[in-house]
Amino acid sequence: MIGLLSYLVFFTSVALIFAVVVLGLNLQWGSTGLFNAGIVGFYAIGAYAFAILTAPPRPELIGNFGLPWLVGLAGAMAASAFAALIIGLATLKLRDDYLAIATFGIASTIQLLALNAEPLTGGAMGIASIPNPARGLSGSPIVNNLCYLGLVLAIVALVYGGLQRIVASPWGRVLKAIREDEIAAQTLGKDVSLFRLQAFVLGSMLMGLGGALYVGFVGFVSPSDFMPILTFQIWTMLIIGGSGNNKGAILGAILVWALWTLIGAATAQLVPAQYQAYGGALQSLVIGLILVLTLLLRPRGLIGERSTTSRHAA
Repeated sequence: MIGLLSYLVFFTSVALIFAVVVLGLNLQWGSTGLFNAGIVGFYAIGAYAFAILTAPPRPELIGNFGLPWLVGLAGAMAASAFAALIIGLATLKLRDDYLAIATFGIASTIQLLALNAEPLTGGAMGIASIPNPARGLSGSPIVNNLCYLGLVLAIVALVYGGLQRIVASPWGRVLKAIREDEIAAQTLGKDVSLFRLQAFVLGSMLMGLGGALYVGFVGFVSPSDFMPILTFQIWTMLIIGGSGNNKGAILGAILVWALWTLIGAATAQLVPAQYQAYGGALQSLVIGLILVLTLLLRPRGLIGERSTTSRHAA
């Protein structure tokens, strides 16, 4: 029973951390129409910034300042936002497929930098002993993880509430106008490039926050945590849950992570030992099939964006 409770706490914590990242993508794609294929890059920037700021000092590494948890979170979001600002200025004039290719390439570059910048990131060995404020609260790991889950849940609630207000604000309505018809938004005097950049930076900042929360939870970071499959997972979560709807983003994160872990567990139990190495491919195959079926049968997702009509319409 204790083992099941421990696993449920772990599962829920990771699912909610992914929900923060999916909410960031929903602002970019669901509200603004920005095709960001470099999610894992901003996730990695936030994770490494948090680790460098909060991990205990090690003489062989630059950084590891041992700063407080909240300072680490703020630093992770600031680093991700700054990277998104620089990348956005260089790429946001691109459209659709070209933007996706550019952001994917940048994410791959970030992963390679994490692997090779050993004095800063620890290289393939990574950075260990990353703290979180709940780890030393009691002698019970389950209690500590439950406390961290409470922190993550509070952060998800704050992010959700903030995004709901933002999307309903005049700024959010301009984003939707840009998504629907960029030329029309320009003719109304809106600085489309500025609004796109703002949405890109804010969404990427949330992705960095998710990376910081994750490495704080597991206590370790290495380049192997930031493979391209993570971008596929996040996009799948948003599409299945419902693009343009923050509730759908959270629901999609929980459901897809549940399916991913269930398929992994089933593979471990049912697939012969000599084929266990193909378990990851099976997970991607099944999730990909579910994604295709969702696009065919429910293209708006499980909780898609609600259609709205202006009160001024005839």
